[in-house]
Formats: sequence, structure tokens, C-alpha cells
Amino acid sequence: PLFTGLNMNSLLLKVQFFMMFLGVNITFFPQHFLGLAGMPRRYSDYPDSYTTWNIVSSMGSTLSFISIIFFLLIIWESMISNKTNIFANHLNSSIEW
Repeated sequence: PLFTGLNMNSLLLKVQFFMMFLGVNITFFPQHFLGLAGMPRRYSDYPDSYTTWNIVSSMGSTLSFISIIFFLLIIWESMISNKTNIFANHLNSSIEW
């Protein structure tokens, strides 16, 4: 609410946070196993033995992308519903947020 003065749905924001947290971890944690298995970095083509972990990593990046779209929808919903902030926790004259 600092920039726009609008409140966002806190439940949806928590769901989005956990979706993004899972998506990032599912994206990058399998890369650790691929590195231990000997997959070189920066290759456009890789042996078929690495396919499973690359699919898991791709699913994680898809989940991260969906959570970003979900966050944009949360922002859009807060602007459409126009839930204004009644009590502000910050002072307008303060330079700190």
C-alpha cells in the first residue's frame, strides 16, 4: 500500500509466495543433482540420461512463471476492487519506508 495506497488480499499473497518459493526451489535444486551426475553447463543438447531432472527443473520454472502471472492478477484485483488503506503505518514526512 505504500506506492498506491491500495491493500492486496493477504491470503492470495501468501499463496503466491509459497508458489514462487516452491517454483524457484524446484527449478534450481535439480540442477545440483545434474551437476553431480556430470552434466556440463551451457549445452544446448544433452544426453538422454539427464532428461528426468531437466523435466523436473522445467516444471519448476513453469510454476514460477505461473506464480508471477498470479502476482500480476493480485495487483490487478487490488486496483479494480479499490480497497483503500484506512490507517497508514508510515509517516508521509519520513524518508524511510
